[in-house]
Amino acid sequence: MCGILGYSHLAKDLPAWLPMAALEALAHRGPDHQGTFCSEQISLGATRLRIVDLEDGDQPLFSPDRDVVVVFNGEIFNCLELRAQLKGEGYSFETRCDTEIVLKAFLCWGSSCFARLRGMFAIAIWVRSECRLILARDRMGIKPLYYCLQDGEIYFGSELKCILLHPAVRRNICLSGLNCFLSLNYVPGPLTLVEGIIKLMPGHLLEWRNGECSSGSYVPPLAAARVPGSTESACDELDGLLEQSLKEQLVSDLPVGIWLSGGLDSSTILHYAANAHHGTLQTYSVTFRGRSFDESRYIREVSSHFGTRHTEFDLTASADLVSAIERIAYYSDEPGADAGALPLWFLAQMTSRDVTVVLTGEGADELFGGYLTYKADRYCTLARRIPARLRQAALAFAMHLPVSDEKISFEYRLKRFLQGTLLSPEMAHVFWNGTFSESEKQRLFLFAEAGPLAEVLAEMGEGEGLQRYLDFDQRYYLPDDILYKVDRISMAHSLEVRPPFLDQRIVDFAAGLPERLKLRGSTSKYVLRRLMKDKLPRAVLQRPKIGFDVPIHEWLRGVLRPMLLETLSEEAVLAGGLFHWPAVKLLVNAHLERKANHGYHLWGLMVLLIWMKRWKIELASHEPRLTMPIVEVLDGVGS
Repeated sequence: MCGILGYSHLAKDLPAWLPMAALEALAHRGPDHQGTFCSEQISLGATRLRIVDLEDGDQPLFSPDRDVVVVFNGEIFNCLELRAQLKGEGYSFETRCDTEIVLKAFLCWGSSCFARLRGMFAIAIWVRSECRLILARDRMGIKPLYYCLQDGEIYFGSELKCILLHPAVRRNICLSGLNCFLSLNYVPGPLTLVEGIIKLMPGHLLEWRNGECSSGSYVPPLAAARVPGSTESACDELDGLLEQSLKEQLVSDLPVGIWLSGGLDSSTILHYAANAHHGTLQTYSVTFRGRSFDESRYIREVSSHFGTRHTEFDLTASADLVSAIERIAYYSDEPGADAGALPLWFLAQMTSRDVTVVLTGEGADELFGGYLTYKADRYCTLARRIPARLRQAALAFAMHLPVSDEKISFEYRLKRFLQGTLLSPEMAHVFWNGTFSESEKQRLFLFAEAGPLAEVLAEMGEGEGLQRYLDFDQRYYLPDDILYKVDRISMAHSLEVRPPFLDQRIVDFAAGLPERLKLRGSTSKYVLRRLMKDKLPRAVLQRPKIGFDVPIHEWLRGVLRPMLLETLSEEAVLAGGLFHWPAVKLLVNAHLERKANHGYHLWGLMVLLIWMKRWKIELASHEPRLTMPIVEVLDGVGS
């Protein structure tokens, strides 16, 4: 696992200090080695976290004639298969590392090699004789890759911070990205929150040659999937795929652990890991003892069932939350309004003391229909048959329900659901996982526009079936929220995280499953539950899904209140030039006075302003739009 970066300098000189300064900024991604390559046209760099072949494999790596240079971040899980194929083509190997597989695969197959790689990766390849740079990112977006095109030059890196270090790159807020962030809680690719910096989309490659650039998907069209003849045959096929994935992803020359929540996904990973691993496995968890959403009971039952050596951290308001939030702002590059980053910080910090590689259950919800939002999408179709005036009346009644301090209480879910029934199906789907609706954003944000989010939602496809929502979440929510959060927090602690569910064979299998094997009645992830029926404790299979985040409503009224008031003070809000201060003030006061639960809204605004201050991100000169009357703000934001 590594961090990679590069700067072209065809026409503009590159400051001599920049490559090493940028490598230092990425040192957390690879503390074991730093290497550079510099030529007249381009400078490349890589940091390395040694996982496989600890003695060899440092980067950059060169072809025998030194015409091709590779820097690589990630793991290739079908490396043994590819090595055998390449040997058959006449190539020999000097190391066991994945980077040499990537290099030889490119030399053999050219840019078509990326479709053969099964794993998680961000790759940069420089062909000196052609003055040609190729960037590629894994098909699910597990590993990040950013780039900036400016005056015929290209700058790229695993994180924004190495691009921001370039003195020619301006640190202006991207208003299109911010419009989406306020609605979705994340920034959908290819947008970022910095003007001019772009995410390379999952499954895409970019070719830059002498200042000219082109990009597109390298993923071949998915062949018509064979629909399983029965639930049993689907379970058998998934069983074999999980077995193969875990066998490959347990390969490491360093200790491997497992993040365990006590839920279906992480417990499934533990089951297959236990079958493939000889010896005692190490598991790690965050708990919230004494709280209604605590998962300790399930975690310990699963840990005991598989005989793991288990370690857990009980997260309470007494933890150093303020320091963690400030450090997350540095390592995240972009703000993520997902409050799950906070417990994840403490989980990664604890885990990294023992192991360097950890397996996790990310991706199963997006593949097999595990989120409550998918049920809400279905129920909403029925609810829209009720006249809108009656749904509006029900929402008005719900607004008078007592506000709860629970993480995601019944009253919070009811209000959000009723609000969603008054939106389009596409907007409702993202609203349930997001925060501000378009009307709410219009009252708060001085540069609110419907266009940026509308462009993203246009990718949702046609119809009303479950698959359109799964496809959308796999394209945006999974890489730009879930995987983004896991990558930044884990790499901040020099910890490699592997998600076995996102093996492309499992992704393709899930895409071919009929809806009835994903969401059947009120049973989510139906085929996975059937598969694990006799493999996991019954309590794990029957328990409700609990999101991995913190009681943010309560903590913003308590331990985080001083930070909230300081960050969203009148002075700070006006200095940022983005938000209407009276609207922000109403949000804060309504939450603190327990008139409404705006915890997720305020968390997003707070981490945004902390991030802007930390990275000196500013608003370029723009004329703000006229805001709607202030008195309407509180009525419009009712969740």
